[in-house]
Amino acid sequence: MSNSQFTPGVASGRLSADDYTRNFSDIAPRLEPHEARVAADRCYFCHDAPCMTACPTSIDIPLFIRQIATGTPEAAAKTIFSQNILGGMCARVCPTEQLCEEACVRETAEGKPVEIGRLQRFATDSLMEKGTHPFTRDKATGKTVAVVGAGPAGLSAAHRLAMKGHDVTIYDARPKAGGLNEYGIASYKAPGGFAAAEVGWLLKIGGIRIENGKSLGNGLTLDGLKKQFDAVVLAIGLAGVNALRAEGESLANVVNAVDFIAELRQEPDKAKLKIGRDVVVIGGGMTAVDAAVQSKLLGAENVTIAYRRGREKMSASTDEQDHATGVGVRILHNVAPVRVTGNGAAHEVEFAYTEDGPQGLKLSSETFRLKADQVMKAIGQTLSGQPEGLKLDGAKIAVTGAGRTSVPGVWAAGDCAAGGEDLTVTAVAEGRDAAEDIHASLMG
Repeated sequence: MSNSQFTPGVASGRLSADDYTRNFSDIAPRLEPHEARVAADRCYFCHDAPCMTACPTSIDIPLFIRQIATGTPEAAAKTIFSQNILGGMCARVCPTEQLCEEACVRETAEGKPVEIGRLQRFATDSLMEKGTHPFTRDKATGKTVAVVGAGPAGLSAAHRLAMKGHDVTIYDARPKAGGLNEYGIASYKAPGGFAAAEVGWLLKIGGIRIENGKSLGNGLTLDGLKKQFDAVVLAIGLAGVNALRAEGESLANVVNAVDFIAELRQEPDKAKLKIGRDVVVIGGGMTAVDAAVQSKLLGAENVTIAYRRGREKMSASTDEQDHATGVGVRILHNVAPVRVTGNGAAHEVEFAYTEDGPQGLKLSSETFRLKADQVMKAIGQTLSGQPEGLKLDGAKIAVTGAGRTSVPGVWAAGDCAAGGEDLTVTAVAEGRDAAEDIHASLMG
């Protein structure tokens, strides 16, 4: 990045065309066939497979790695897709270092796990690039299911239901299907329109129709869906954004990190995107890290993540945190914003130091200020409204078993449903399991 191209305030075109291309290229390119074989040979093919236990979708990891080792990556892909139909995206965004790879025996013994995530990408890409679909639909059942939300949970549920022979209609508020895979992850993790390509490939199972621009409260009601369909799956995610609850939140250039990431994901010409010189991101999760790293890659000079608790409490993985600091992002812990100041637009953020004790979080009287011409809020998302008549568990939809809600005939899966971690791979598992439960219910 060339500092000579920085301009004051929030501006676009800070970098050269080559800088943008380099900064937003694939962060972890696919393994070459020889590299994949070498990586697969490190697997012990454990009988009890702790990696498989650690995978939310329970992929048979030793089996698919053995299939790569024996030169049959397409068979490995089918092993993966049988449990996780979005295995291609999950190979790119799943925090494998906290899940399967952390449980790997090689990690325990040597501190260097088998590269499960990269091997999964090698296998899934090998099959998807051929354009073929590994599964076929069962005989039509005559049953219809509505899926509200075309994110990972909704797509996973829809695919499994269609494979079982049911006719599925997916409704989604946005112009494109994919949910967070399309709008909510760092561009360098899935460049080249992979999210859209994955949706197109998934739809090859047949029996799935997508209607965009529709959501609960906007063309749809839960009661109407129940009357029209034999079952309903709510996979609506968390569309609401938590408020900062700090003075000055309404100033110009104080934005939601999810909106910033969505705009960045949909803009092919990164030079058109405006970014501040001094960016402060408030939060401690993956959204905060993705927003901060991409701010730096767009040409921001100083980027700071401010988190109210300690490093160990951040929901972003340590690998992601290290990646952020590696590109020049500063991470401050145990600080909370108390006000944003500026004359119409953000200029500084005042923070108080915090203490995280048995009685909860306490703000110190000691404060400091950070220069900030752009402030991004990444402090969590919430359910947008309460779907008609559904019981809530805290701020999410209460579910029992495989996603059954308090309303008969209605299931919920993914981030909107209580329980489970807010991960893409968890959403896929919940969507799949809800579909299996719906199938069993519909078929008696």
